Amino acid sequence: MSEKDQVNEEGLHEEEVQQELDPNQEEGTENQHAEIDPVAKLEDEVKDLKDQNLRLYAEFENFRRRTAKERLELMESANKDTLAVMLPVLDDFDRALKNIEETEANAPVLEGMKLIAHKLKETLKGKGLKEMKSTVGQAFDVETMEAITQIPAPNPEMAGKVIDEVEKGYLIGEKVMRYAKVVVGKEA
Repeated sequence: MSEKDQVNEEGLHEEEVQQELDPNQEEGTENQHAEIDPVAKLEDEVKDLKDQNLRLYAEFENFRRRTAKERLELMESANKDTLAVMLPVLDDFDRALKNIEETEANAPVLEGMKLIAHKLKETLKGKGLKEMKSTVGQAFDVETMEAITQIPAPNPEMAGKVIDEVEKGYLIGEKVMRYAKVVVGKEA
């Protein structure tokens, strides 16, 4: 007979005897797996939930930043449109002041026009509009100027430089809103 077929005094096989001697052996390992599995499972769930929460938080922060940026751009573009419409009015005020000063009209009218022009410029400045500095005598700059025409330079040093400014340039923030329209001197 083989060992498996050997039967002890009580008529039980050897495997059955071992189970009777240590009945918790297989159940214990099952219980240990049962105890470890729920803990590991819960740890995995906690890890997954933390990851999900972190991703959700990051997504919300990105959304918040994006909407804040879009809101600023919208406000800036709304101002830009309004300010662009006001630029011809500023040009007209500058021309009117220049003509009144040349004709030496009555002083109160000149003073009133200067006050209104100053108030308008300060209001628009408060909205982000900046006037570019006068460009006459400077080298022509493609980034901030638009050449309307070229004329022979009165002297060789003025070649490639601005001879006259036809229309002022304006910035909104640091961006060019309207390029200064200028006349550039060329070599004769």
